[in-house]
Amino acid sequence: MDAKVETNSRLQRDYQLVCDARDKGSHRAYAALMASYREPLYLLLLRMTHNATTADDLTMETFSKAFLQLHRYSPTGTFSSWLFSIGVNTYIDYVRKRKPDTVSLSSITRTNDNEFVEYQIPSGQPNPEEAMIRLQRDAALKEVVASLKEPYRRIIELRYYEDLSYEEIAERLRLPLGTVKVRLLRAKALLASIVKERGDVI
Repeated sequence: MDAKVETNSRLQRDYQLVCDARDKGSHRAYAALMASYREPLYLLLLRMTHNATTADDLTMETFSKAFLQLHRYSPTGTFSSWLFSIGVNTYIDYVRKRKPDTVSLSSITRTNDNEFVEYQIPSGQPNPEEAMIRLQRDAALKEVVASLKEPYRRIIELRYYEDLSYEEIAERLRLPLGTVKVRLLRAKALLASIVKERGDVI
């Protein structure tokens, strides 16, 4: 098949899947998009992170973001390029979040000139104000999760409250691994939609 014809065929196929997922909530369409692009996206993120677990987490996060933004995808470009750009931005956000915060505590030290200087102590621990904000966000998020219908509430609880892997969730629920991943993405999309409607900052 001519390369141009093959590209156009792929564009049409992907756009149809996007429309089915976006407009009909088709699990089959979500699964088909993941099946086509999960591996190349994962390899891209693996080259960036050099860590298989992190690459896998960022891959799932990228798909989650992409599925929430399907209304922004235009068939003038390939779905893979659009998806990979979201993946790169997800990696950039991940790197930024890893930078250590600076807390309000300080330390005093004596220099060779017998002068005293004050400097900030880097810390991974939140200060009291940040800790309170996190507690409030956690409480708000748990309230939103509790409002989800089954099976979405249960799969969120297993993943984020019990910290189970995708494989462990599949075994617990007796579901195919692919079904677990797609269902989790749908659950996260529902969560994001509810949070947006409530106006909560989570």
